[in-house]
Amino acid sequence: MSENSKTDLIASRYEEVIKELGEDITREGLLKTPERAAKAMQFLTHGYDLNPDDLIKQAIFHEEYSEMVIVKNIEVYSLCEHHMLPFFGKAHVAYIPDGKIVGLSKIPRVVDAYSRRLQVQERLTIEIRDCIQRTLEPKGVAVVIECCHMCMQMRGVQKQNSVTTSSAFTGLFLRNDATRREFVNLVQAKLH
Repeated sequence: MSENSKTDLIASRYEEVIKELGEDITREGLLKTPERAAKAMQFLTHGYDLNPDDLIKQAIFHEEYSEMVIVKNIEVYSLCEHHMLPFFGKAHVAYIPDGKIVGLSKIPRVVDAYSRRLQVQERLTIEIRDCIQRTLEPKGVAVVIECCHMCMQMRGVQKQNSVTTSSAFTGLFLRNDATRREFVNLVQAKLH
């Protein structure tokens, strides 16, 4: 299916939803809303078109560096699969190389590839961890994600100041408390 016909199909469904909500689809402000909503949804879920493993494999380099590498404060924008409402925040990702490093921009790209899908934060955390572990085969991976969920803030329990934190670890981050503490301290530190 071509991109245009896919957009048209999604837009027609949005038009039906808007009508069912009781709105006048011919009202000036809504004339192009179905198409805009369709394009927005396609952008917000373009992670389905990306292969995160391939993103990392494009920039693996052999180096003997064996200390922790952290990319922190990576913006996360995703859609809750239960309500299709946004959740957003920051991801902090670390790994301890074992002969291979990755171009630093690839880690945020992996975060985006998984977050630009219908998601739950817990699975997102694990998918990022597993992708880095699988492709780089490091001595350990640590991922912590902190997000605000519109499904909790705009509806339901309506707790505007709640933040959800999830974590996932492999290797040295699991087996060594000092390594895990170093990661947490570096994520919390204001070094720049």
